[in-house]
Amino acid sequence: MTVKQFIGAVDQGTTSSRFLIFDNEGSLITFHQVELPQSQPRQGWIEIDPMDILETVLECMEKAIKRFELMGYDVKDIKGVGVTNQRETAVAWDKNTGEPLRNAIVWSDVRTEEIVQSLKARTDADIVKERSGLDISSYFTGVKFKWMLENDERIKQGVKEGSVCFGTVDSWLIYKLSGNKVHVTECTNASRTLLMNLKTLEWDDALLAFFNIPRSVLPRLATSSEVYGTIQLNGPLDDIPIAGCLGDQQAALLGQKCFEKGDAKCTFGTGAFMLFNTGTEPITSTHGLITTVAYHLGKKEKAVYALEGSVAVAGSSLRWLRDNLRLIGSMEEVSELAERVDDTSGVYFVTAFSGLFAPYWRDDARGTMLGLTTFTNKYHLARATLESMSFQSRAILESMNRDAGVPLKSLKVDGGVSNSRVAMQIQADILGISVQRPSMRETTALGTAIAAGLAVGVWNSLHDLDRVNSEGVTTFEPALDPEVREKKYSFWRQAVESSLNWTDVEEEIEDSDDDE
Repeated sequence: MTVKQFIGAVDQGTTSSRFLIFDNEGSLITFHQVELPQSQPRQGWIEIDPMDILETVLECMEKAIKRFELMGYDVKDIKGVGVTNQRETAVAWDKNTGEPLRNAIVWSDVRTEEIVQSLKARTDADIVKERSGLDISSYFTGVKFKWMLENDERIKQGVKEGSVCFGTVDSWLIYKLSGNKVHVTECTNASRTLLMNLKTLEWDDALLAFFNIPRSVLPRLATSSEVYGTIQLNGPLDDIPIAGCLGDQQAALLGQKCFEKGDAKCTFGTGAFMLFNTGTEPITSTHGLITTVAYHLGKKEKAVYALEGSVAVAGSSLRWLRDNLRLIGSMEEVSELAERVDDTSGVYFVTAFSGLFAPYWRDDARGTMLGLTTFTNKYHLARATLESMSFQSRAILESMNRDAGVPLKSLKVDGGVSNSRVAMQIQADILGISVQRPSMRETTALGTAIAAGLAVGVWNSLHDLDRVNSEGVTTFEPALDPEVREKKYSFWRQAVESSLNWTDVEEEIEDSDDDE
């Protein structure tokens, strides 16, 4: 009888941390999840305490392992652990003490707007897109590192002393899980920093000079599937290899088994992220998308690339309805409300709370709700919130179709919002293509488990995973009249135009307040 082998997966997201355990058939055995607190010290600033990130992960690992053992399994049969994480979030810590130097700056934070505008105005700004595949935006990690270097006195002093480590969340977690021994990142996360050359998969000297970031603070670059070190926590997982790592959206692409050129998926979490596998050569978008590394499964393999379109606000808009407006008691309630009406009665909601990402790239956009009348009720608002995700996905899909030259016929989906039947039907209706939802939707964690399993020999190739999560797929087909679909999308584009240029208004108000 073949002995079962297992892979653990740390899934560290923007609003929660999880630890999941899969078997060698790709089945989810058990998991534990803990919510992660955030803080907003100023308007547009979003931070997380790196110790909260670590402690929630450790709590999830401890409780999932206890449950795993109660189920009759043995921890020694866990052959490796993978890490997947919220991308672009910037962390800084002291290499001597292992303690964070400040709160992490979250990917959706927009405090770097002035830095971004000044960098864009430089005559040599084109090298950033040419070398990194990214536009200069507050979204990406490099400008957050630059802000820290220019504004945080502890970090300035630490750089002089040679004691500062910079990294994304994966770097922070691997450093701490390895007992403060390994300062590393891998190429999917590094491809989101503005600092890595997409073709060489190395830190780029010209980009480091452009952003004025010293190479000495950055982690070693690695592939997505190799042994980075071992867990050293004085606990049951000690000496188990940390063997896989991907940014969360690339991990979901892998977990959705988008192994072939032309495969695409969209994850609806805090934001929404659509990735399109373009094969082993990077394709530069001419329609507002990001060129990124999809995965690099070992030193002997070629890196695979993707086009990506990112929506800043998706599931977090439901949290906003719950926590800020008190319109709902739970995020799940949105689906129940949205199903009470057939349409939004002309209401359009552009959820640009921190600007618009792909394909617009407008930092000056702000949240805008149009078409309100005395007839509007909470059912219409709930449905308009779900539709907003679909309209933004449609804009990204159109850009992907233009860049790829071949229209996408179906889209694989996952993430928390994909659990909503009505949200996914709206998605199919607005996109005009079929939407496929797997039965096991922990695809982000599965993706990094696949990378770790390949590194430690649980699987020998991607084809060993052909049957994983292939049963029980739910397909949503478009049911909206095509003429109505196009008319609604036309109104959405008008709503987007109304959401632009609002930072100019904010500045004028601030200037008038100063004059008083």
